Amino acid sequence: QVQLVESGGGLVQAGGSLRLSCAASGSIFSVIAMGWYRQAPGKQREMVAIITSSGRTNYADSVKGRFTISGDITKNTVYLQMDSLKPEDTAVYYCNLDGRVLANPPSNYWGRGTQVTVSS
Repeated sequence: QVQLVESGGGLVQAGGSLRLSCAASGSIFSVIAMGWYRQAPGKQREMVAIITSSGRTNYADSVKGRFTISGDITKNTVYLQMDSLKPEDTAVYYCNLDGRVLANPPSNYWGRGTQVTVSS
């Protein structure tokens, strides 16, 4: 019903930058918010940044001032500009869509993830 495709991950040295992209497609009726989450080995998935349909943004404290989320919710696309990357940013990054598909109640939908590795 809904497909989220991420791109832009890779290997970068500490202090470098990466830009993640996510495009959602399918029978999307409405979007409440889109965002990025990450999961490092042995850790729980955590919120990195989200942007709502009204344009409000929210960031994890660990990435404030370094990461910037942007996107066009009307086109179901979201981006994450990651600057000043640190080794602790290494994780699989997942795109998330919080919204309604067809006539279903609001739910969360996930991409398959893209690996980000930051070397020291």
